[in-house]
Amino acid sequence: MEAETILKNLSGRKPKILGEDDFFQVSVLLPLVKKDGETHILFEVRASHLRRQPNEVCFPGGKMEKTDPTGMACAIRETTEELGIDQSNISNVVPLDYMVSAFGTIIYPYVGLIEDITQLKPNPDEVGQIFTVPLSYLRETEPDRYKINFQVEPEDGFPFDLIVGGENYNWQMRQLEEQFYTYEGYVIWGLTARILTHFLELTNTDRFK
Repeated sequence: MEAETILKNLSGRKPKILGEDDFFQVSVLLPLVKKDGETHILFEVRASHLRRQPNEVCFPGGKMEKTDPTGMACAIRETTEELGIDQSNISNVVPLDYMVSAFGTIIYPYVGLIEDITQLKPNPDEVGQIFTVPLSYLRETEPDRYKINFQVEPEDGFPFDLIVGGENYNWQMRQLEEQFYTYEGYVIWGLTARILTHFLELTNTDRFK
């Protein structure tokens, strides 16, 4: 029977995000470092000459290449290239929840420890500067939160006659929350802030009491 054959062929298949091959896929590392006797998170400021998002605060990371066997491998590779360190200087890398952005990007974030920050040699082609923020400060600081509203604008010639309701169709509107952290003149927002907030929520000490 055709139905049984179809189900047999599909059994054991590992599901993925529908259409993910059409998405821009990136992997990033949230780097923990030890500084002045406490744990900090390291951030980069993107170089001013970059075409995309110059001077914005981010985590090390970038586009997944076909040569990257996993998202973790990509995050580690990008971190070594951007911070000028050897892979052996990065340890205890574990995955966070991946994200599908509203702008056609899938982000695979990881967190790991950079053992020796004295070895950092940021690549000026990509990194304008680096800075660290004490984890204790971020845990004690609530970000400012603002909403972005998305509107649906069908293109010219959209076939309203093919959908129930036509031009009066009740589109589902979407709202996105943006978080803003500030520290010594630096502003952390966008996807970087969302990953940071996710990490802080996962590691909230109250969760482990």
